[in-house]
Amino acid sequence: MSVIPCEQNRQLRKKIEEFAETLKTESHNLGEHGLTEQEFYNSGLFRGAIERVRGQFSATMREKREFVQHVLNHMQDQGFIADWESAGEANRHDYAVQLPTGRTAIIELKGCLDGNNTNIFERPPHANEFIVWSVCTNAGADPRHNAWSGIHTRLSAEIISRAQRVDGIVIWDMVCGTIGRPCPKLLADPTRSTEVGPFSLPPPCLYVLPATIPSPRNNPAPQPQALAEVQILQAFNDCFGCTQDEVNFVSFEVSHQEAETVRKTKIERAGEVQRESDPTAIRRS
Repeated sequence: MSVIPCEQNRQLRKKIEEFAETLKTESHNLGEHGLTEQEFYNSGLFRGAIERVRGQFSATMREKREFVQHVLNHMQDQGFIADWESAGEANRHDYAVQLPTGRTAIIELKGCLDGNNTNIFERPPHANEFIVWSVCTNAGADPRHNAWSGIHTRLSAEIISRAQRVDGIVIWDMVCGTIGRPCPKLLADPTRSTEVGPFSLPPPCLYVLPATIPSPRNNPAPQPQALAEVQILQAFNDCFGCTQDEVNFVSFEVSHQEAETVRKTKIERAGEVQRESDPTAIRRS
């Protein structure tokens, strides 16, 4: 049982660690910097280059947005959504999707979910549905840690403390189903992939959340919605061939313990509890 079917590729992680060690000990032999080994490591050149590359990978959203654009265009071409547009930098969300029923779904694009950026979102007033889409392009990351950290540690705290309703979560990107992150769904049945532009994608991982905000006094244990009630998630499900037993349902139970507000998070899939937390105090970072 797991919060998400895929898991960290331990062989790849080992290779990353080995290559990182090689970089630390042999990088003075790279390039034409004209420094001795001691001068190279004392100069700060190595650390500065690493920080620059790290910042460039963290800051760029271009490849993530290109991926989302291909997916949404495919969904529109197939008739699962009516239209979509990028919300632009002036808004606190990323995409507005018009559904065939006339409902408006708002998408907030995030990275691997384990960072503080996951806490930054605002559901706009015109949203009939609001979902978070995690695009984690780091093949060396641990998807199970990231999913649980995002759902329980970060999103549940924001939903409860700021009364920010989130209807669902999509965890899915261009690394899914590649050698860097093998997908159990494709390993079991390779025919389940969908060609979308330059990508060959497995079915996404979908998480359905409650329709109301948990409250210790008035609404202590709201249950997750049905998949059909979050039409944008239903569209992902139908367009990319998810099965009923692959959809995750997230519930929260909130209460007071002395001076603290605590919550329990439970994720169920195929009628079985995949992970459940103990009562955990809300401490927003």
